[in-house]
Amino acid sequence: MRFVPENGGLRVDVGFYHLTRTPLEEALPALLGKTLDVGERALVRCPDAASVTALDTALWASRDPVWLPHGTAKMGHAARQPIWLAEGNDVPNGAKFLFRVDGAGEDDFSPFTRVFDLFDGRDSASVQRARQRWVALKAAGHTLVYWQQQERGWKKSG
Repeated sequence: MRFVPENGGLRVDVGFYHLTRTPLEEALPALLGKTLDVGERALVRCPDAASVTALDTALWASRDPVWLPHGTAKMGHAARQPIWLAEGNDVPNGAKFLFRVDGAGEDDFSPFTRVFDLFDGRDSASVQRARQRWVALKAAGHTLVYWQQQERGWKKSG
């Protein structure tokens, strides 16, 4: 696994978000809400179409925040969507924040200023893949921060 910046050596901030208490569908809405609060757009890269569908359903059902405007390829109008859910590598909504579900997608972070790498701490294979991504990204010179889910919010480590 190689993480080589395609943008002339630009390094991005990468946060590893270790989900230990709730599933992705419950944790992601709050992170996306904060993204919208700071005026940013988000791309959520999913490993497959089933994940896109599951997250789409979860975001529409979210109660906190109560409204997360988003879209998928099935809905269209990508350029208008502040949050775009996809399994591909394109960035049709101009997002600067990338949310990678279990390392989904290619390793080119050049369109982004911040990357959120979310992985399921209850799945040992997912944790092992996250460790491998951490080592590769550190070797590539990215700024890495580890966040572990707590009873309330996240705790920054490392």
